[in-house]
Amino acid sequence: MRVLLVEDEQPLAGYIAVGLRRHGFAVDVAFDGRVALDKCAVNPYDVVVLDRDLPSVHGDVVCRRLAEDGSARVLMLTASGAVEDRVTGLTLGADDYLGKPFAFSELVARVHALGRRAFPARPPVLRVADLVLDPARRTAERGGRMLRLTPKEFGVMERLLTADGDVVSAETLLDAVWDEFADPFTNAVRITVGTLRRKLGEPPLIHTVTGAGYRVLPCSG
Repeated sequence: MRVLLVEDEQPLAGYIAVGLRRHGFAVDVAFDGRVALDKCAVNPYDVVVLDRDLPSVHGDVVCRRLAEDGSARVLMLTASGAVEDRVTGLTLGADDYLGKPFAFSELVARVHALGRRAFPARPPVLRVADLVLDPARRTAERGGRMLRLTPKEFGVMERLLTADGDVVSAETLLDAVWDEFADPFTNAVRITVGTLRRKLGEPPLIHTVTGAGYRVLPCSG
């Protein structure tokens, strides 16, 4: 799941970004509202974690524009947890609201919940054949055998399962699982898919569609 974190307090932004990445999210960071809008115009985000009090372009304006566009879910952060502030944020189009200070586990849970409400909506647990992927708990198992997946492997598997059998291009996987600094000419997707296949074992679930990308289909036979 790809997340944009918009927070002008750089030490706090660094702390949140590192924590989200440890939970498997691909995270880009913006320190003001104008940069946030620019990033959203060119990158496909599932969730935007948005501080309200931002320089350049206020968080309220950013929230309203993202709500009008409708391409990402918005979790608004604010130093005030007053009811009227929560109401204002939701009225602007935010999908959820979290006051500072907050428990990091709650932030992670809310981001996961919003990700499941992305377009199209994602089920809480993803399954194909004997493979079960639980994004909230970050667990994967096949045939009752627990799989030890890296964050990138987990992200690729999640994106492929979400496609429900449709082909997903390497470019789409790179956008969804890696951050904005990923080299567009990297072979990271191919390498990650290769290690995933080895960890998943036989019979194969990930299939290559030459010239198009990858898809996950139940085993035949």
